[in-house]
Amino acid sequence: MDDERRETPLERDDRSFVELLQELRVTQTGVQVLFAFLLTLAFTQRFASLDDVQRADYVATLLLAMLAAALFTAPAAVHRVLFRQHAKHRIVDVSSWLARIGLVVLALAFTGAVLLVVDVALGRAWGIAAAAGTFAVCTGLWGVLPGAVGRHLSRERERERVTARANATEE
Repeated sequence: MDDERRETPLERDDRSFVELLQELRVTQTGVQVLFAFLLTLAFTQRFASLDDVQRADYVATLLLAMLAAALFTAPAAVHRVLFRQHAKHRIVDVSSWLARIGLVVLALAFTGAVLLVVDVALGRAWGIAAAAGTFAVCTGLWGVLPGAVGRHLSRERERERVTARANATEE
């Protein structure tokens, strides 16, 4: 039993998987919009005017968006294949890793899309600067910030444990 929530390990895994699926629903919308935009772009008149670098960026970004979509939908497939095999904890672990990798790939896809659009609109130097900014924002919000919050929580919990031990010793 988890003392804080009073749930069994299986209940915790069930809750974790439901929460993960909800997170994936949020990210999936962004991937779908980006992927749809990229798919239609190749069929516009302006696409013919892209230079070789822009075309390479387009193809790489399209493939990254496809990979992100695959990574974000993979947990549903993993769950379906392992359903009723008493593997919920494993499903949660694998799905969590797929989601983390998916976020990295999505950050790269967003970066490539911004590079392409700003390159076409304002020029290569502006495109590179905007892409670097996009990658920094995604990395900061999706990696650095959660890591910092996690480290802060760990230090806070450790202080609480030390205080509880000290109080228990005094009694």
